[in-house]
Amino acid sequence: MFKLCFYVPDSHLEAVKQAVFAAGGGRIGDYDQCCWQVRGLGQFRPLAGSNPFLGRQGDVEQVEEWRVELVCADELIRAVVAALRQAHPYEEPAYDVWRLSDLQALP
Repeated sequence: MFKLCFYVPDSHLEAVKQAVFAAGGGRIGDYDQCCWQVRGLGQFRPLAGSNPFLGRQGDVEQVEEWRVELVCADELIRAVVAALRQAHPYEEPAYDVWRLSDLQALP
């Protein structure tokens, strides 16, 4: 199993979550659309050659964003990340993927 964490502006929070859920992310046992989210302040500076959704090249931009975390089955992680990237408004969305350990399988 994997944990996926991504950052998204308020304007696209629900659309990106729904795309990720539709691809199979956020399932735990007999539950789906499971996630944890918190609002925070993101910062970035678009460089030359970028095509920013927010801000202008060369200017530091700060924007309220949501940090969303959810789990994903091994066989679905690539499709879930592809859905995230397709639904996300940013040219380069920020996200992390971590492999999780199954403590029941450990001695």
